[in-house]
Amino acid sequence: MKIAGCGAVVITFLPRIAFAARNSLQGLRTGAQPGGKTRLVIETSIRPSYSLDYLSEPARLVVNLSNTAGASGVKPSLASGTLIKSLSQEQVGDKLQIIATLTKSISEIPKSQIMILEPNGDSGHRLVFDFSAGTAPAATTTTTAAAAPTKKTRPPVIVIDAGHGGKDPGAIGRTGIREKNIVLTVAKKLKTRLDERGYKVFLTRDKDIFLNLDTRAGIAEKNHADLFISLHANANPSRDMKGFSVFTLSKKASDEEAQKLADAENAADKIDVDGFKKFEPNIKLALSALQQHAVSELSVEFAAGVSKSFKSAGIAQQPGPALRQAPFGVLRSTIPGALVELGHLSNAAEEKLLNSSDHQDNLVKAIARAIGKYDFDI
Repeated sequence: MKIAGCGAVVITFLPRIAFAARNSLQGLRTGAQPGGKTRLVIETSIRPSYSLDYLSEPARLVVNLSNTAGASGVKPSLASGTLIKSLSQEQVGDKLQIIATLTKSISEIPKSQIMILEPNGDSGHRLVFDFSAGTAPAATTTTTAAAAPTKKTRPPVIVIDAGHGGKDPGAIGRTGIREKNIVLTVAKKLKTRLDERGYKVFLTRDKDIFLNLDTRAGIAEKNHADLFISLHANANPSRDMKGFSVFTLSKKASDEEAQKLADAENAADKIDVDGFKKFEPNIKLALSALQQHAVSELSVEFAAGVSKSFKSAGIAQQPGPALRQAPFGVLRSTIPGALVELGHLSNAAEEKLLNSSDHQDNLVKAIARAIGKYDFDI
């Protein structure tokens, strides 16, 4: 998103009963998107609850934020070449209105063009709208966040990647349990569960074969997946280390251990088994798109959901941050996705758990629950 310039903000505080807002405004900015679209980003301290009003004469978009306090110190950053002339705040009781005065009328913004992104780095929760000029709706039309989502023309497409395989066994437990077999079993169970729920699911492998990392990512690309999940089982020099971890792609690892793990996983391509085509150069260039802000943040949002679901299911988390980042080759695609380390085969108790059908089912249920809560419409 191209950001330029700085516009004035007008804040009107109407008489109201005092309230203790749970949410507060932290940022306002606009940007010019491909295809002549305008992007409006509203940053808040916690996940926002909102509704929309479309007003005419003059054309305006009003975003109503429930239980939110305005902030006079927040100055909007206005990009040139957008449909937004100015942004203002208006406090009405415990509701904050963000009023975007437009150069042209717009149609009702479809749900597919609205995103709520989780905090990432220095950014808080972000409510993002993408829209273009169009026929205006009725003078005042309200669309609430709780409204039923528009029915998709196709079910969400999910690609599940069972890590390693063939000549690459992955981690090996003390009793000889191999990572490649554990993750394949979990991947098949997860596919069955998601198939039953109406998703369209592909496995990168359904048998004990080796696939290079480009091929795995390419399966997601070629099937126009909405989500990519790579399943693994960890190993650690310390036999006491245990617990799951969830990773998203980053150019720089979040910590030394994450970098070492990425190096180990990426080394699988050095086996160089024949029979699998490498990506063409133009596709390889396209794979860098995961570094783009929006896709990266969607990956983080899904990864956070998986971590939360695992913990609510009583699955132990590896000590350290719940979410980590590292330059995993298998995640280099234009598809939002995450790499999930299900546990540690190097830990005797967890090796036994990972080989247990009941625990595998628990893992599958937790991942499926996170998928169910992920907003594919964005």
